[in-house]
Amino acid sequence: MRKNIVAGNWKMNTTLAEGLALAKGLNEALKGKTTNCSVVIGTPFTHLASIVSTIDPEKISVAAENCADKEKGAYTGEVSAAMVASTGANHVILGHSERRAYYHETPEILKDKVILALANGLTPIFCIGEVLAEREAGTHFEVVNNQLNKSLFNLSKEDFQKIVLAYEPVWAIGTGKTATSAQAQEMHAHIRQTLANQFGNDIAQETSILYGGSCNKDNAAELFANPDVDGGLIGGASLSVENFLPIIAAFDHLKLPS
Repeated sequence: MRKNIVAGNWKMNTTLAEGLALAKGLNEALKGKTTNCSVVIGTPFTHLASIVSTIDPEKISVAAENCADKEKGAYTGEVSAAMVASTGANHVILGHSERRAYYHETPEILKDKVILALANGLTPIFCIGEVLAEREAGTHFEVVNNQLNKSLFNLSKEDFQKIVLAYEPVWAIGTGKTATSAQAQEMHAHIRQTLANQFGNDIAQETSILYGGSCNKDNAAELFANPDVDGGLIGGASLSVENFLPIIAAFDHLKLPS
């Protein structure tokens, strides 16, 4: 069966001290709780090793927010998949819309990043999704299909089974807009059918597909109730335990601190 996952993406936020305090707070809040989902926090590179040594790995997994598309070498400022894995992190967020838009990451670059991440034992959380103009033009299904095809459909069935997908309606990231529950389910179901066409229905049904567009404590339960929405990739709401924990609770029905 596929996993339910709630993953935080801190983006370029928190100093090391702030990040450690946030991770410790979440770790403490989950202590003694039973969750029915995996919890992942995506942190800046500078925080990875320190946070890995701080949290309970049975409760929380740690992700890098990116990795390089090269194995090693004279690439000043880059961080390789092997470097990420050496910190003890076990996930990496790839293909986020901000990386595609601001840093011009192409499908070919992302294909190489995925291959290197897998080779180093990392689980990619691979982001796909359309911008507002594409949604309004009615090409959103085609856009998502192309992103999958050009970056992931080169993988073997065995390797694709190690991928987690995150659907981001880019027009709903940080804008306060959210895809309706019906829109989210429609796209997630489409993605799953596309996977079935490529890899077979068994693999499609085993693949976790997260929703990543302004998900918060007020709308998480409705979004997660959809049969093809397996959790969330959470941005701003993951930057405090107070806001992040209710999103986990929406999935897992755990008892929140009073």
